[in-house]
Amino acid sequence: MTPSTTPIVKSTAIAPGTHINAIGADAPGKEELDPKILLKAKVVVDDLIQARHSGEINVPIKKRILRVKDIYGELGEIIIGEKEGRASEEEVTVFDSTGLSLLDVSTATLVYNKAREKGIGTWLAIH
Repeated sequence: MTPSTTPIVKSTAIAPGTHINAIGADAPGKEELDPKILLKAKVVVDDLIQARHSGEINVPIKKRILRVKDIYGELGEIIIGEKEGRASEEEVTVFDSTGLSLLDVSTATLVYNKAREKGIGTWLAIH
């Protein structure tokens, strides 16, 4: 996670079987990964529209190095089984995570319910 607008992770540093959670490019113009990584990897995004605007793929797409059709799919498609995840031990994969509030709310709900089930946590009075 950097404020970089030029790639700092070079493709030569990526070995077969590497997985990258790309979370640093969170605004238009920011990028951390060498576009060559994205071209050789199975790229999955949390939300294609948002990732095109402010994810790791935003700059390579604007520069026409990467095309939308080069993006394998969205995380939800893998979760529900519409698309396969990693296909081999050697495959390079990238998850371009831009952060979705739906994921935050889902996680918070899960944690809240688990805490209630276990009777743990501290109740706060909000005035």
